Amino acid sequence: MSKICDVCGLPEELCVCEEIAREVQTVKVFTVRRRFGKLMTIIEGIDEHDIDIKELTKTLKAKCACGGTSKNGQIELQGGHKVRVKEVLSDMGFSSDTIEIRESKKNNKKRRR
Repeated sequence: MSKICDVCGLPEELCVCEEIAREVQTVKVFTVRRRFGKLMTIIEGIDEHDIDIKELTKTLKAKCACGGTSKNGQIELQGGHKVRVKEVLSDMGFSSDTIEIRESKKNNKKRRR
């Protein structure tokens, strides 16, 4: 017997909740400079309750050929991958209109000399 989704009432094989959630969410993609001048691409605005963020991180790391992690509700990828991330998220069902690419944010930490 298959499990039934609590939200839509359909069997899990036919559940469309995650696909609907992907189309509605506003995702922000930007880069920050970390230690030693390394770039990190940050993806935030993804609701962890509707979408499996660990699986999404795994897919993005594979498609961008880089390392990364997910923590505090955001995904961090090593390197500058803003444009590639938008392409991959669009292919995965996220609406390209709701994916916002921002300019780089400055890291608030003071540099030691």
